[in-house]
Amino acid sequence: MKQSLTALGSRLQRLPLIGPVFSRVGEMERVTLAVIACAALAFYAFLSIADEVVEGSTHALDERILLLLREPGNTSDPIGPGWLEESVRDLTALGGTTLLTLVTVAVLVYLLLIGKKLTAFMVFVSVAGGTALSSALKWGIGRPRPDLVPHGMEVYTASFPSGHSTMSAVVYLTLGALLARSQPQQRVKVFLLVMAASVTVIVGISRIYLGVHWPTDVLGGWALGAGWACLCWLVLLWMQERGEVEPEGRGPAAPE
Repeated sequence: MKQSLTALGSRLQRLPLIGPVFSRVGEMERVTLAVIACAALAFYAFLSIADEVVEGSTHALDERILLLLREPGNTSDPIGPGWLEESVRDLTALGGTTLLTLVTVAVLVYLLLIGKKLTAFMVFVSVAGGTALSSALKWGIGRPRPDLVPHGMEVYTASFPSGHSTMSAVVYLTLGALLARSQPQQRVKVFLLVMAASVTVIVGISRIYLGVHWPTDVLGGWALGAGWACLCWLVLLWMQERGEVEPEGRGPAAPE
């Protein structure tokens, strides 16, 4: 992976216009620019989806997808065997408030024990801010939950954006990125980030399968959560540049 990135960098440096600029940009700046681009793309995607949802343009497609996941002639029965539905219930809990809170608290305590107070603060801001943002948008948009099929579990809030999808993206992508920072090997970094993204995707799909969210609720939640996680990651990169947090690739230092 590292060799591929190095080769790509060499090719970019040979380009007529991009090459001179690219060669002057350090690795830290490249990472920062990449995160900025991801954040901008994610927030743009969320705003685009939200606009379509408010106008009602996505309703027909949402209905079609939900019905595809139900047995023909029986909307109360999701497709697949009974064990699949039970498994999906277990998987959707990975994005539930209780589990995400326990995971976040455990990580915060760990970071505080090893003396990483600023990093712990950023994790807290990321999760708490994501929760507040998701809740405010749910209240402001006020989209009703799907009534086309019976819900596979109890629901208590509005539909858009999906809270499970949003907070899964915020928590798992943030924690995956934190773990990746401490690993010097590129393949390990990629594995951790892929695992974090995979869990986020699984949680979102489970919400659609159980009929508790429209598909666009989940897409909006993924985009919002990823954008917010990237925004918080930018702050952490800025803190790293100032020397307030340890550089990437080093393990945690013992507290003083």
